[in-house]
Amino acid sequence: MNKIREQLPYTLDKFDLINLGEHYKGKVRENFHSEDEIIMVTTDRVSAFDHVLGTIPFKGQILTEIANFWFNQTSHIAPNHIISYPDPQVLIAKKAETLPVEVIVRGYITGSLWREYSSGINGQYGFMLPDGLKMNQKFSKPILTPSTKAEYGLHDEPISRELILNGLVEESIYCQAEEYALELFLAGQQWAKKRGLILVDTKYEFGMVDGELILIDEIHTPDSSRYWVADEYEDRYLKNKKQNMLDKENIRQWLIEKGFSGEGTPPELTDDIRVFLAEQYIDLFRILTGVTFDPVVGDVESRIYKNLEYAGVAV
Repeated sequence: MNKIREQLPYTLDKFDLINLGEHYKGKVRENFHSEDEIIMVTTDRVSAFDHVLGTIPFKGQILTEIANFWFNQTSHIAPNHIISYPDPQVLIAKKAETLPVEVIVRGYITGSLWREYSSGINGQYGFMLPDGLKMNQKFSKPILTPSTKAEYGLHDEPISRELILNGLVEESIYCQAEEYALELFLAGQQWAKKRGLILVDTKYEFGMVDGELILIDEIHTPDSSRYWVADEYEDRYLKNKKQNMLDKENIRQWLIEKGFSGEGTPPELTDDIRVFLAEQYIDLFRILTGVTFDPVVGDVESRIYKNLEYAGVAV
Protein backbone atom coordinates (compact mmCIF):
# COMPACT_ATOMS: atom_id res chain seq x y z
CA MET A 1 0.00 0.00 0.00
CA ASN A 2 2.76 2.47 0.92
CA LYS A 3 4.67 1.84 -2.31
CA ILE A 4 1.48 2.31 -4.33
CA ARG A 5 0.83 5.71 -2.74
CA GLU A 6 4.48 6.68 -3.20
CA GLN A 7 4.13 5.95 -6.92
CA LEU A 8 1.02 8.11 -7.45
CA PRO A 9 2.97 11.20 -8.66
CA TYR A 10 5.33 9.14 -10.86
CA THR A 11 2.85 7.22 -13.02
CA LEU A 12 3.53 7.23 -16.76
CA ASP A 13 0.81 9.17 -18.59
CA LYS A 14 2.61 9.59 -21.93
CA PHE A 15 5.84 8.68 -23.69
CA ASP A 16 6.88 10.36 -26.91
CA LEU A 17 10.32 10.08 -28.50
CA ILE A 18 10.46 11.07 -32.17
CA ASN A 19 13.72 9.14 -32.62
CA LEU A 20 11.98 5.82 -32.01
CA GLY A 21 9.96 5.83 -35.25
CA GLU A 22 6.43 6.61 -36.42
CA HIS A 23 4.37 7.22 -33.29
CA TYR A 24 0.88 5.79 -32.73
CA LYS A 25 -0.90 6.62 -29.47
CA GLY A 26 -3.50 4.14 -28.30
CA LYS A 27 -5.69 4.22 -25.21
CA VAL A 28 -2.97 2.63 -23.10
CA ARG A 29 0.11 2.09 -25.29
CA GLU A 30 2.52 4.34 -27.12
CA ASN A 31 3.72 2.38 -30.15
CA PHE A 32 6.71 3.40 -32.27
CA HIS A 33 6.92 1.80 -35.72
CA SER A 34 10.08 1.21 -37.71
CA GLU A 35 10.26 -0.74 -40.96
CA ASP A 36 9.83 -4.18 -39.39
CA GLU A 37 9.60 -3.67 -35.60
CA ILE A 38 7.39 -1.93 -33.06
CA ILE A 39 8.55 -0.58 -29.72
CA MET A 40 5.50 -0.95 -27.48
CA VAL A 41 5.53 1.24 -24.37
CA THR A 42 2.71 0.40 -21.98
CA THR A 43 1.78 3.50 -20.00
CA ASP A 44 -0.08 3.54 -16.69
CA ARG A 45 -3.19 4.97 -18.33
CA VAL A 46 -6.51 3.28 -17.65
CA SER A 47 -9.48 3.41 -20.01
CA ALA A 48 -13.06 2.25 -19.80
CA PHE A 49 -16.08 2.74 -22.05
CA ASP A 50 -13.61 4.06 -24.67
CA HIS A 51 -12.53 6.95 -22.42
CA VAL A 52 -9.04 7.45 -21.00
CA LEU A 53 -9.62 8.17 -17.32
CA GLY A 54 -6.21 8.74 -15.75
CA THR A 55 -3.36 6.59 -14.46
CA ILE A 56 -2.94 3.68 -12.04
CA PRO A 57 0.37 3.09 -10.22
CA PHE A 58 2.37 0.16 -11.66
CA LYS A 59 -0.37 -0.70 -14.16
CA GLY A 60 1.93 -0.59 -17.19
CA GLN A 61 4.51 -2.78 -15.48
CA ILE A 62 1.88 -5.34 -14.46
CA LEU A 63 0.26 -5.47 -17.90
CA THR A 64 3.59 -5.90 -19.65
CA GLU A 65 4.84 -8.57 -17.26
CA ILE A 66 1.57 -10.52 -17.45
CA ALA A 67 1.51 -10.28 -21.25
CA ASN A 68 5.12 -11.47 -21.42
CA PHE A 69 4.28 -14.34 -19.04
CA TRP A 70 1.40 -15.45 -21.27
CA PHE A 71 3.29 -15.03 -24.55
CA ASN A 72 5.90 -17.41 -23.14
CA GLN A 73 3.23 -19.80 -21.83
CA THR A 74 1.37 -20.05 -25.15
CA SER A 75 4.04 -19.82 -27.85
CA HIS A 76 3.52 -23.53 -28.60
CA ILE A 77 -0.13 -22.83 -29.44
CA ALA A 78 0.18 -19.70 -31.57
CA PRO A 79 3.25 -17.83 -32.81
CA ASN A 80 3.46 -14.31 -31.42
CA HIS A 81 5.18 -11.03 -32.17
CA ILE A 82 7.59 -10.73 -29.23
CA ILE A 83 11.27 -10.05 -30.00
CA SER A 84 12.61 -8.72 -26.68
CA TYR A 85 11.67 -7.22 -23.32
CA PRO A 86 14.10 -4.38 -22.48
CA ASP A 87 12.07 -2.76 -19.67
CA PRO A 88 9.24 -3.76 -17.32
CA GLN A 89 6.94 -1.58 -19.44
CA VAL A 90 8.39 -2.10 -22.91
CA LEU A 91 8.13 -4.89 -25.47
CA ILE A 92 9.88 -4.89 -28.84
CA ALA A 93 7.76 -6.79 -31.33
CA LYS A 94 7.54 -7.80 -34.97
CA LYS A 95 5.58 -5.36 -37.08
CA ALA A 96 2.48 -7.09 -38.42
CA GLU A 97 -0.36 -6.24 -40.76
CA THR A 98 -3.13 -6.16 -38.16
CA LEU A 99 -6.43 -7.89 -38.87
CA PRO A 100 -9.25 -5.30 -38.74
CA VAL A 101 -11.21 -7.30 -36.15
CA GLU A 102 -10.70 -8.45 -32.58
CA VAL A 103 -11.60 -12.03 -31.71
CA ILE A 104 -13.40 -12.08 -28.36
CA VAL A 105 -13.98 -15.39 -26.59
CA ARG A 106 -16.54 -15.59 -23.81
CA GLY A 107 -17.14 -18.42 -21.35
CA TYR A 108 -19.88 -16.61 -19.41
CA ILE A 109 -22.53 -14.00 -20.12
CA THR A 110 -21.40 -10.92 -18.24
CA GLY A 111 -20.10 -7.41 -18.78
CA SER A 112 -21.10 -5.66 -21.99
CA LEU A 113 -22.71 -8.80 -23.43
CA TRP A 114 -24.98 -9.09 -20.41
CA ARG A 115 -25.82 -5.39 -20.51
CA GLU A 116 -26.84 -5.75 -24.16
CA TYR A 117 -28.73 -9.01 -23.65
CA SER A 118 -30.63 -7.78 -20.58
CA SER A 119 -31.72 -4.67 -22.50
CA GLY A 120 -33.13 -6.80 -25.35
CA ILE A 121 -30.22 -6.64 -27.81
CA ASN A 122 -29.53 -10.03 -29.40
CA GLY A 123 -28.23 -11.39 -32.70
CA GLN A 124 -25.58 -8.71 -33.25
CA TYR A 125 -22.90 -11.36 -33.78
CA GLY A 126 -24.84 -13.33 -36.38
CA PHE A 127 -26.42 -15.81 -33.96
CA MET A 128 -29.07 -15.65 -31.26
CA LEU A 129 -28.38 -16.28 -27.61
CA PRO A 130 -31.09 -18.43 -25.98
CA ASP A 131 -33.82 -16.84 -23.89
CA GLY A 132 -33.75 -17.03 -20.13
CA LEU A 133 -30.04 -16.63 -19.47
CA LYS A 134 -29.03 -15.23 -16.08
CA MET A 135 -26.28 -12.74 -15.33
CA ASN A 136 -22.86 -14.43 -15.09
CA GLN A 137 -24.23 -17.77 -16.32
CA LYS A 138 -21.69 -20.13 -17.85
CA PHE A 139 -22.16 -21.06 -21.50
CA SER A 140 -22.19 -24.75 -22.37
CA LYS A 141 -19.10 -23.98 -24.47
CA PRO A 142 -17.20 -20.75 -25.16
CA ILE A 143 -18.65 -18.45 -27.81
CA LEU A 144 -16.94 -16.03 -30.21
CA THR A 145 -18.22 -12.45 -30.31
CA PRO A 146 -15.91 -10.54 -32.67
CA SER A 147 -15.79 -6.77 -32.94
CA THR A 148 -14.39 -4.25 -35.35
CA LYS A 149 -11.05 -2.82 -34.27
CA ALA A 150 -11.76 0.85 -33.54
CA GLU A 151 -9.27 3.65 -33.93
CA TYR A 152 -8.40 5.75 -30.89
CA GLY A 153 -11.41 7.66 -29.56
CA LEU A 154 -13.98 5.58 -31.44
CA HIS A 155 -16.02 2.59 -30.33
CA ASP A 156 -15.46 -1.07 -31.14
CA GLU A 157 -18.60 -2.42 -32.79
CA PRO A 158 -20.06 -5.95 -32.78
CA ILE A 159 -19.77 -7.75 -36.10
CA SER A 160 -20.94 -11.10 -37.41
CA ARG A 161 -18.68 -13.82 -38.76
CA GLU A 162 -20.53 -13.56 -42.08
CA LEU A 163 -19.64 -9.88 -42.47
CA ILE A 164 -16.00 -10.54 -41.55
CA LEU A 165 -15.71 -13.17 -44.27
CA ASN A 166 -17.52 -10.94 -46.74
CA GLY A 167 -14.40 -8.95 -47.64
CA LEU A 168 -12.82 -7.96 -44.31
CA VAL A 169 -10.61 -11.02 -43.73
CA GLU A 170 -9.78 -13.95 -45.97
CA GLU A 171 -11.70 -17.03 -44.81
CA SER A 172 -8.69 -19.29 -44.26
CA ILE A 173 -6.96 -16.61 -42.19
CA TYR A 174 -9.99 -15.85 -40.05
CA CYS A 175 -10.68 -19.55 -39.47
CA GLN A 176 -7.10 -19.91 -38.23
CA ALA A 177 -7.59 -16.91 -35.94
CA GLU A 178 -10.74 -18.51 -34.50
CA GLU A 179 -8.90 -21.79 -33.95
CA TYR A 180 -5.98 -20.06 -32.24
CA ALA A 181 -8.36 -18.00 -30.08
CA LEU A 182 -10.28 -21.02 -28.80
CA GLU A 183 -7.09 -23.00 -28.09
CA LEU A 184 -5.52 -20.02 -26.29
CA PHE A 185 -8.66 -19.48 -24.25
CA LEU A 186 -8.79 -23.14 -23.22
CA ALA A 187 -5.13 -23.01 -22.14
CA GLY A 188 -5.82 -19.79 -20.23
CA GLN A 189 -8.83 -21.28 -18.46
CA GLN A 190 -6.91 -24.40 -17.49
CA TRP A 191 -4.03 -22.38 -16.04
CA ALA A 192 -6.38 -19.97 -14.24
CA LYS A 193 -8.26 -22.89 -12.69
CA LYS A 194 -5.01 -24.20 -11.18
CA ARG A 195 -4.47 -20.77 -9.66
CA GLY A 196 -7.96 -20.55 -8.14
CA LEU A 197 -9.28 -18.20 -10.81
CA ILE A 198 -11.76 -18.26 -13.68
CA LEU A 199 -10.74 -16.76 -17.01
CA VAL A 200 -14.18 -15.48 -17.92
CA ASP A 201 -13.61 -13.85 -21.29
CA THR A 202 -10.84 -12.21 -23.28
CA LYS A 203 -9.96 -10.56 -26.56
CA TYR A 204 -7.23 -11.53 -29.00
CA GLU A 205 -5.67 -9.53 -31.79
CA PHE A 206 -3.88 -11.08 -34.73
CA GLY A 207 -1.74 -9.90 -37.62
CA MET A 208 0.18 -11.19 -40.61
CA VAL A 209 3.97 -11.33 -40.87
CA ASP A 210 5.51 -12.81 -44.04
CA GLY A 211 2.29 -14.70 -44.80
CA GLU A 212 2.00 -16.15 -41.29
CA LEU A 213 -0.81 -15.37 -38.85
CA ILE A 214 0.57 -14.41 -35.43
CA LEU A 215 -0.79 -13.26 -32.07
CA ILE A 216 -0.11 -9.57 -31.37
CA ASP A 217 -0.80 -6.80 -28.86
CA GLU A 218 -1.42 -8.46 -25.47
CA ILE A 219 -2.81 -11.69 -24.06
CA HIS A 220 -4.80 -12.58 -20.94
CA THR A 221 -4.02 -9.31 -19.15
CA PRO A 222 -6.54 -7.70 -16.77
CA ASP A 223 -7.14 -5.04 -19.43
CA SER A 224 -8.04 -7.52 -22.16
CA SER A 225 -9.56 -10.24 -19.99
CA ARG A 226 -11.95 -10.79 -17.12
CA TYR A 227 -10.94 -12.87 -14.10
CA TRP A 228 -13.10 -14.05 -11.19
CA VAL A 229 -12.18 -15.78 -7.94
CA ALA A 230 -13.20 -19.39 -8.61
CA ASP A 231 -14.31 -20.64 -5.19
CA GLU A 232 -16.75 -17.75 -4.80
CA TYR A 233 -18.37 -18.08 -8.22
CA GLU A 234 -21.20 -20.55 -7.53
CA ASP A 235 -22.44 -18.94 -4.32
CA ARG A 236 -22.39 -15.45 -5.79
CA TYR A 237 -24.07 -16.65 -8.99
CA LEU A 238 -26.90 -18.40 -7.13
CA LYS A 239 -27.45 -15.29 -4.98
CA ASN A 240 -27.34 -13.03 -8.05
CA LYS A 241 -24.42 -11.11 -6.50
CA LYS A 242 -21.51 -9.45 -8.28
CA GLN A 243 -18.54 -11.73 -8.74
CA ASN A 244 -15.24 -11.13 -6.95
CA MET A 245 -13.35 -9.55 -9.85
CA LEU A 246 -9.61 -9.10 -10.36
CA ASP A 247 -9.64 -7.14 -13.59
CA LYS A 248 -10.64 -3.85 -15.21
CA GLU A 249 -14.33 -4.51 -14.64
CA ASN A 250 -13.82 -2.96 -11.19
CA ILE A 251 -13.28 0.46 -12.75
CA ARG A 252 -16.29 -0.01 -15.03
CA GLN A 253 -18.48 -0.79 -12.02
CA TRP A 254 -17.11 2.22 -10.14
CA LEU A 255 -17.95 4.46 -13.09
CA ILE A 256 -21.46 3.00 -13.42
CA GLU A 257 -22.06 3.63 -9.70
CA LYS A 258 -20.99 7.24 -10.35
CA GLY A 259 -23.60 7.47 -13.13
CA PHE A 260 -21.19 7.20 -16.07
CA SER A 261 -21.37 4.47 -18.71
CA GLY A 262 -19.75 6.09 -21.72
CA GLU A 263 -21.76 9.21 -22.46
CA GLY A 264 -20.63 12.65 -21.36
CA THR A 265 -17.64 13.42 -19.18
CA PRO A 266 -16.30 10.67 -16.89
CA PRO A 267 -15.73 11.42 -13.20
CA GLU A 268 -12.18 12.16 -12.04
CA LEU A 269 -10.39 9.23 -10.47
CA THR A 270 -9.68 9.73 -6.78
CA ASP A 271 -6.37 8.65 -5.28
CA ASP A 272 -8.26 6.04 -3.25
CA ILE A 273 -9.75 4.36 -6.33
CA ARG A 274 -6.36 4.54 -8.08
CA VAL A 275 -4.74 2.76 -5.12
CA PHE A 276 -7.57 0.21 -4.93
CA LEU A 277 -7.26 -0.61 -8.63
CA ALA A 278 -3.48 -0.96 -8.32
CA GLU A 279 -4.03 -3.43 -5.47
CA GLN A 280 -6.41 -5.44 -7.66
CA TYR A 281 -3.89 -5.57 -10.52
CA ILE A 282 -1.10 -6.59 -8.13
CA ASP A 283 -3.27 -9.31 -6.55
CA LEU A 284 -4.05 -10.73 -9.97
CA PHE A 285 -0.38 -10.71 -10.95
CA ARG A 286 0.61 -12.56 -7.77
CA ILE A 287 -2.15 -15.17 -7.98
CA LEU A 288 -1.90 -15.72 -11.72
CA THR A 289 1.87 -16.02 -12.04
CA GLY A 290 2.71 -17.39 -8.58
CA VAL A 291 5.43 -14.72 -8.35
CA THR A 292 5.64 -11.85 -5.87
CA PHE A 293 5.24 -8.53 -7.65
CA ASP A 294 8.38 -6.39 -7.47
CA PRO A 295 7.26 -2.78 -7.96
CA VAL A 296 9.76 -0.40 -9.52
CA VAL A 297 9.18 2.82 -7.55
CA GLY A 298 10.23 6.15 -9.05
CA ASP A 299 10.23 8.03 -12.34
CA VAL A 300 9.07 5.60 -15.02
CA GLU A 301 9.99 7.72 -18.01
CA SER A 302 13.65 8.09 -16.99
CA ARG A 303 13.94 4.36 -16.31
CA ILE A 304 12.59 3.51 -19.75
CA TYR A 305 15.06 5.90 -21.43
CA LYS A 306 17.96 4.23 -19.61
CA ASN A 307 16.82 0.69 -20.37
CA LEU A 308 16.24 1.43 -24.06
CA GLU A 309 19.74 2.92 -24.30
CA TYR A 310 21.18 -0.11 -22.52
CA ALA A 311 19.39 -2.37 -25.04
CA GLY A 312 21.01 -0.48 -27.90
CA VAL A 313 17.93 1.47 -28.98
CA ALA A 314 18.76 4.99 -30.14
CA VAL A 315 16.74 7.43 -28.03
